[in-house]
Amino acid sequence: MSEILKGLRFLKGHGTENDFVIVPDPDGILEVPPALVARLCDRRAGLGGDGLLRVVRSAAHPEAAAMAAEAEWFMDYRNSDGSIAEMCGNGVRVFARYLVLAGLAEVGDLAVATRAGVRRAHVAADGPEGAGEVTVQMGQASLPGPETIEVTVGDRSWPALNVNMGNPHAVAFVDDLAHAGDLLAAPAVAPASAYPTGVNVEFVVDRGPRHVAVRVHERGSGETRSCGTGACAVMVAAARRDGADPAVTGQPVTYTVDVPGGRLVITERVDGVIEMTGPAVILADGELDAGWLAG
Repeated sequence: MSEILKGLRFLKGHGTENDFVIVPDPDGILEVPPALVARLCDRRAGLGGDGLLRVVRSAAHPEAAAMAAEAEWFMDYRNSDGSIAEMCGNGVRVFARYLVLAGLAEVGDLAVATRAGVRRAHVAADGPEGAGEVTVQMGQASLPGPETIEVTVGDRSWPALNVNMGNPHAVAFVDDLAHAGDLLAAPAVAPASAYPTGVNVEFVVDRGPRHVAVRVHERGSGETRSCGTGACAVMVAAARRDGADPAVTGQPVTYTVDVPGGRLVITERVDGVIEMTGPAVILADGELDAGWLAG
């Protein structure tokens, strides 16, 4: 075990119950290999989490140095299996909340560098339970095609829309969220060539006017209680299905998206930028036992 990892400090946080292990590493000196990420995120033998957020100064990380002038801090995000992901919407909210809690940023507006580019956030003051709302500008969605995507679970199949939010999504509208099955294994998606690095799959039902509910299978993590980029992809898919496109109408459109872990409010602005608002909670911090790390 590297001496640097002894006494590793961590925090735990969640956004609508999409939970993360947070590892502060401002100078970018830690090596956090996939196997260690998987151990930390293990829900029985580790701390437990859908992913890991490493907090690094952009200037200290080769993938983020070019963004350092715009965003001081880089969110080095890993899925719970240790694989690297481009973006995590709930993760950005939790990351921004941590920066404020740690005194590394002020309440209000701040920027976060990610592998999908710089994301701008607005952190509200803490609410009654220390979970103030955080709004993140998630960038613009793209609909890269192909036009025909099919998602299959068991003997059921649905057409899906290919939506990219800096990471790939297949959004399927279903009659009942139970039809998604247990989501322990990744749903089959065709054609596979549309998603060469894998895909997050969302299953969506209507709850009311501009109000939907969703379950999601995140690549590298399985079913999660929430997925921020997935909620944004769902909002775009629902809006286009309903004939709403702010670029055409000149009017922003807002949807409420219920996830198993809570509720997110997603707005698509006239300029195409997607804004996501929801809670972000830091619930614990501590130091890892050196014996466990060495085990």
